[in-house]
Amino acid sequence: MIRHIVRKEFMDVVRDGRFRWCAALVGALLLVSLGTGWVQARNAQKELAAAQATARDHWESQGEKNPHSAAHYGVYAFKPRLALSFVDEGVDSYTGTSVFLEAHRQNDFLLRPAQDATPAQRIGALTAAQVLQHLVPLLIILLTFGALAGERERGTLRQLLATGVGRLELAMGKALGATAALALLLVPAAVVGAAAIVMGSPGPATSPLVRGAVLAGIYLAYFATFIGLSLAVSARAPSARAALVVLLAIWVVNGLVAPRVAVDLSKWLYPTPSAIEFAHTLEQEMANGVEGVDRPDRAAVTQNLLAQYGVERTEDLPINAIGVFLQESEVFGDQIFDRNYGALWDTFKRQGYVHEALAVTAPLLAVRTLSMGLAGTDVEQHRHFAAAAEQYRRDLVERLNGELTENSRTGEVYLASADLWSQMPPFRYDAPEVSWVLKNRALSLLMLGLWLAGAFVVVTYAVRRAEVA
Repeated sequence: MIRHIVRKEFMDVVRDGRFRWCAALVGALLLVSLGTGWVQARNAQKELAAAQATARDHWESQGEKNPHSAAHYGVYAFKPRLALSFVDEGVDSYTGTSVFLEAHRQNDFLLRPAQDATPAQRIGALTAAQVLQHLVPLLIILLTFGALAGERERGTLRQLLATGVGRLELAMGKALGATAALALLLVPAAVVGAAAIVMGSPGPATSPLVRGAVLAGIYLAYFATFIGLSLAVSARAPSARAALVVLLAIWVVNGLVAPRVAVDLSKWLYPTPSAIEFAHTLEQEMANGVEGVDRPDRAAVTQNLLAQYGVERTEDLPINAIGVFLQESEVFGDQIFDRNYGALWDTFKRQGYVHEALAVTAPLLAVRTLSMGLAGTDVEQHRHFAAAAEQYRRDLVERLNGELTENSRTGEVYLASADLWSQMPPFRYDAPEVSWVLKNRALSLLMLGLWLAGAFVVVTYAVRRAEVA
């Protein structure tokens, strides 16, 4: 019996001209966004490879130089784009794509695409994630708002139940019929997306495909939630028109109101300093120091070295005291950076918790954070990359200061050969595994699971209590 209901519902939907036009529009937007995102991701990968090669060539061709001067000459670290970033751009347009690594400073990221965007672009670029998060739920509402309310208005609901069809069987058939119709739209898009992942992945395709499979499961749960909510409202609403009004209100709250409220509330609860205020605080603490962080004293460093090596003059030291002092200054600065950047990252993390917690009011908030996480474009993975780049900077500067310390004496003019620069390993970054992403997004997974379970419970209750006439 359920099979017959599914077939009938599917044929009714497919024959409906409104569905065909809406599905064609949403499908076209989805395919265009996938194609555009994939092309942009491919171009970004090529530009990244070219920029890395150019930066490395500049580093290796700087000629003879004092190692600490080379540390100030610096290198660039470029953030790679993961294979799924063409689906969801996340925060990448606002966080920057490269960072300059040099001695004594932890610099902010550069080349933020949002800075060069037009006012229209700042409203939001069309991405596959936006189509899936906003337009597909709207299509589901248009498919299902009259599924039960319309049957009741036409007087056919009583006839269907009189044939022996159970209420839950009828609702399940309606849900599966709508799902089959949606599959005509989503399955081709999923095939195109999988092909793009395989073709666009810079490395082995296994990890991107795993991320893609998990992401597909997330969106299926999201769509199932909307199907359940739509059927529940259709079962309890007095008319199809009333069901449509209620469902559109739910869609507006989910897609427009809740995200804005989440942003404003998180910023109110956990405010962040402006870029100017943050830079001023760093400058003040670097100049004056802070409690609990000892500023290195050159005379004290020299006296400790003299006592350590049992000599009376710095000229008699077997190492260069200046190199030791420079490294002590690096350690001091690193503590200042850890103090300020750590507090800033922690504030961002707490703001993220607010977004995830508010997903109890709108499933979109949970899906959005999960989507960005699996695409590798969320704040946490930007922090992961920033931490890797900063660790590379510290290791590089420490090694260069060590070259100055071990290969010269205090007061000497030391120039390292050009071969030294090629011996310094280039920066390499490995993105975190899927398990790391899901662990960070456990709260969002929980919220989405609660929405899915709640939709099932609500639709079961609503269908059982639905009026026949």
